[in-house]
Amino acid sequence: MGFGSGIPGLVARRARGLGRRLGRRPVQRRLFQLVTVGCSLALAPSAWLWLAAGDRVGTVASAPPAPVAVVFGAGLFDGRPSPYLAHRLDAAAELYGAGKVRAILVTGDNSRASYDETDAMRGYLIGLGVPEVRVVGDYAGFDTWDSCTRAHRIFGVDRAVLVSQDFHVRRALALCEAAGIESYAVGVPEARDATWLYGGFREIPGAGKAALNAWLRPDPLFLGPDEQGIPRALADAGREQSAR
Repeated sequence: MGFGSGIPGLVARRARGLGRRLGRRPVQRRLFQLVTVGCSLALAPSAWLWLAAGDRVGTVASAPPAPVAVVFGAGLFDGRPSPYLAHRLDAAAELYGAGKVRAILVTGDNSRASYDETDAMRGYLIGLGVPEVRVVGDYAGFDTWDSCTRAHRIFGVDRAVLVSQDFHVRRALALCEAAGIESYAVGVPEARDATWLYGGFREIPGAGKAALNAWLRPDPLFLGPDEQGIPRALADAGREQSAR
C-alpha cells in the first residue's frame, strides 16, 4: 500500500488541505479588514452629518422663527418644478404663511438659457400668494455648498430655516452652518419609493464631498457682487409690520 493511498495518504491529503486553508486565512482576514475599513471610511461622513444635525431637523410646525427660508433646487419637469421641488416650495410657503419667515431665498441652476430653475421656483411661490418682493432668487446655486456659501456671502443670510427632502436636509444643514449661517432644517417627507431610495444612496458620496467642503470651504463657482434682494425683502417686511 503506497503512501498516497489508505489512511496515511488520507491524513497526508487532509494535512495538505488544512495547510492550504490556514495559508489562505491571513489573506482572507486582511481582505475583510480592508473592506471593513473602507466601509467605515465611506460611511463616516454620513454619520457626521447625522450627529452634527442634532435636534435641529424638524417640521414646519416645529421650526423656530427666522428671517429667511432657503429652498434648494430639485429639478424641473417641462419648465415647472418637479414634484420633489414643488413639495419643498409648498413647505416654504407654509413657513411664510405661518409667519415663521419673512423672506424666501430660492437657490437653483440657471447655467444655460433653456434651464431656469430659479425663476420657476419664484413663479411657483408667487402663485401661492407669497409677495414677489419677498421671494429672492439665486441663479448660481449649482450645488448645496455653492447655495449655502452664496446665501451667506452674497445675500447676507446669517440665520435661516432650510427646506429640502429629509434625506438631503442634514447635508444642507451642515454645509450652511459651515458657511456661517445659523440654521434649522425642515425635512420634507416623501414616499419611500425608488426616487427616494436613489436620493438616499446619492447622499453617501454627497456626505464625503460635504465633509471636504466644510473643511476646505472653497469659493463657489460664481461669487460676484453683493445682492440686495434679501435686505430689500426684510425691509419691506419691516415696513409692513410697522404699518399694522
